[in-house]
Amino acid sequence: MANTRDHDIEILREWINDCPPYGMVFFGGAGVSTESGIPDFRGTNGIYTKPAPKQYPYPPEVMISRSFFDRHPEMFFDYYCDEMLRRDALPNEAHVKLAQLEREGKLTAVITQNVDGLHQDAGSINVLELHGGIHRNICMQCSKEYTLDEMLEARKLSADGVPRCECGGIIKPDMVLYEEPLDSSVMRAAVDAIRAAHLLLVAGTSLAVYPAAGLIDYFQGEHLVIVNRTPTPYDRHADLCIATSIGDVLRSAVPPQ
Repeated sequence: MANTRDHDIEILREWINDCPPYGMVFFGGAGVSTESGIPDFRGTNGIYTKPAPKQYPYPPEVMISRSFFDRHPEMFFDYYCDEMLRRDALPNEAHVKLAQLEREGKLTAVITQNVDGLHQDAGSINVLELHGGIHRNICMQCSKEYTLDEMLEARKLSADGVPRCECGGIIKPDMVLYEEPLDSSVMRAAVDAIRAAHLLLVAGTSLAVYPAAGLIDYFQGEHLVIVNRTPTPYDRHADLCIATSIGDVLRSAVPPQ
């Protein structure tokens, strides 16, 4: 006899199969990338919950704020490169299955709070990065764009470890730091995608951080599904809640292509 989790996954599988073309939207948080070895922020071994290495005398949330970046760019880049970049991380089953659903004409958009670029590495095309991404880096003076490799090379050539453009401006990762607003155009695209969705699958997020968590309020479709290891404030609004990893769920709910 199938257990409750297996039964719920089978229901999700049926909803995905019955979803109209490009009627599905995925909204994910840090829990999607933990399966690739990237730590989350508030989990047991998260960036905010474990002590920062001794060479960093400030809390992590301070060191990834805009005011800290402006005052202490050398330490910001030291911490960012040592503790936040995971260049050896690879897409996991969740990333791969979501890219498959897009290729099959089921999934219209991936909305992510992550900055690691693993959705794109897996083959997803329409990815809306609410907090930006590590693979885009922009000169703060002339707006020239740099890849991650180019930014790291510029950092290597810099005497103080702060990557600089040929114009002299600092090259900043195109990610949203604390004290910075989310990109309004990305937020509008995310709202439009969720509002038009038939099936909204939310995974790997506590849904406690705003304004991103408030995006769910725009959903008017048929099925809201939340996959998260711990309860969220939106569980009571969901048609289905599955308390396990999103990789396990999609591995079972999405047949091989």
